[in-house]
Amino acid sequence: MIRKINEEDYPRLLEIWISAVENTHDFLKNEDFEFYKENLPTYFQYVNLVGYYTTDNILVGFAGVADHNLEMLFIHNDYRGKGIGKELLNYTIENLEVSKVDVNEQNKQAVDFYLHLGFKVINRSEKDMEGKEYPILHLSR
Repeated sequence: MIRKINEEDYPRLLEIWISAVENTHDFLKNEDFEFYKENLPTYFQYVNLVGYYTTDNILVGFAGVADHNLEMLFIHNDYRGKGIGKELLNYTIENLEVSKVDVNEQNKQAVDFYLHLGFKVINRSEKDMEGKEYPILHLSR
C-alpha cells in the first residue's frame, strides 16, 4: 500500500535511505555519504513524500516529489527487486504528476530502471545539486 509519509516516519526513511545507498551507491565517497545522511531530514520538508508499506504495515520504500520532479526514490535493500520501486514510480506519475527525474550517472541500476520505464535523458550536469563531483542525468518522460 502506498500512502503519505508523516514526520514520525522520518527515522525509518533514514534507515531505508542508508540501506539503499549502501547497496547501490558504491561510487559515493564516505564523507559525502555522511554529508547526505546528515542533511537528508532537511530535504524531506521540501518534497511531497509517499511511502510503500507491506501488508504488515512496514515502511520499506519511499519517494519524494517537488514540481513534477521525482527528487528521491529509495527502497530498503531487503525489498529491492520486488517491483516496489516501479509501483512507487507509477504512483508518483499517476497521482503526483511526475514527469522528470534526476539520477546519478554512476548509479547504473537506477539509470537503467528509469530508461526501461520510459524516461529519456534530456540533459547532463557535471555536478550534483550540492556542487559535488557526481554527474547527474536529467531525464524526462
